[in-house]
Amino acid sequence: MDSTRQQKMVAEARSLGRRQRGLEPDPGSAAWRTRSKPMRVIFTFSGGQGHLDPLVPIARAATAAGHTVAFAGRPWMVPKVEALGFVCFPGGTDAGLEPVTRPLVPIDMEREARDLVMGFGQLVARSRAPELLSTFVSWQPDVVVWEETDPAAAIIAERLGLPHAAVPVLAFGMMAAPFAEAYNPVREEYGLMPDPSGEMLSRYLVLSPFPKSLRDPRSPTPPTTHGIRIVDVDRTFRAVGSMPDWTAAIEGARSIYFTLGTVFNHESGDLFSRVLAGLRELPINLLVTVGREIDPATLGLQPAHVRIERFVSQAEILPNVDLVVSHGGSGSVLGALAHGRPMVVLPIGADQPLNAERISTLGVGRSLDAIEATPDDVREAASSVLSNATYRESAGRLADEIAALSSPDVAVGLLERLARERRPMVTA
Repeated sequence: MDSTRQQKMVAEARSLGRRQRGLEPDPGSAAWRTRSKPMRVIFTFSGGQGHLDPLVPIARAATAAGHTVAFAGRPWMVPKVEALGFVCFPGGTDAGLEPVTRPLVPIDMEREARDLVMGFGQLVARSRAPELLSTFVSWQPDVVVWEETDPAAAIIAERLGLPHAAVPVLAFGMMAAPFAEAYNPVREEYGLMPDPSGEMLSRYLVLSPFPKSLRDPRSPTPPTTHGIRIVDVDRTFRAVGSMPDWTAAIEGARSIYFTLGTVFNHESGDLFSRVLAGLRELPINLLVTVGREIDPATLGLQPAHVRIERFVSQAEILPNVDLVVSHGGSGSVLGALAHGRPMVVLPIGADQPLNAERISTLGVGRSLDAIEATPDDVREAASSVLSNATYRESAGRLADEIAALSSPDVAVGLLERLARERRPMVTA
């Protein structure tokens, strides 16, 4: 963006905001920075449901504390945020988000890392930055909370002199230096100095929903990281009389939940069919979710102990299962571990291979090759994890670690301090 156009946009947005808000102080002014509570907090995210979900508990806690909250996401997610009762501003393009059904391809970690870093760090960031600039200037937040694949929000926050907090959505965390290399051209476009080491990602505050044990020891957490529990979990199984219908087909049988998420389900080739063929031969109750765009009927008739749905809330599923079979996405992994459920994972791409490696290392589950795994391989892995108590015990230890994280109310207190003190919130 050329400087003349940028200056004009800032001036227009500032003028609009001052008219709408009764001539309130300009962004970055001393009067704006020292406004008393309640705060205005804007939560931003650049992806889909898995990028939104970690922000919602903190946003709800901020609302309950009397603060004014808004969201900023890509256009296709605006109705989903509004359905949760929040204001949401659109920003960026939805181009390239159309579901594309494709066969599985071998995982190339260099390619996956490059696509992740350049896709979110530069392409999405560049498309979102102009509208985020306009939104921030007109809405005038006191603090910006952004999920870690939305660096445009941090760039614009720094452009306007606003403190900001990051919320990881990848269990391993974004690779700081390569990510910075991708977003630095966008920083330059907005008049900011280069950030070669990725300091921006954790400059003030990181609110992490992931237990430290899940992170690779080779990538230590930044000193501004505070663990925040975004899921309150009842880890006991429900009473038999209150179990959902899908668990009753085989009385007293163990239950398995199988999902490939809401994005990679379209890139899974025949994986649904192979996994189903392996699991349905077990004496278990099986629930499968395929996503809203896939018709369950395409998987054919199933026996009575197999139920296939487009979507069911994980909060309803996970308390009732003994095993989670998935692609190993960070959201699916965190949900399973929060409930102390062991896993079998078949990574397809993105951060999933890294999650799968860590799952195996921590002894909370097993990993299979999504291309090579046969129905027999899936059946054997699931049987092994179900029959070996050590997997569940290891998952239980991670669940204890997650349960010990601070509540979203603590996150709100940290955001209040950040808005007031405008300095890094280093862990004590």
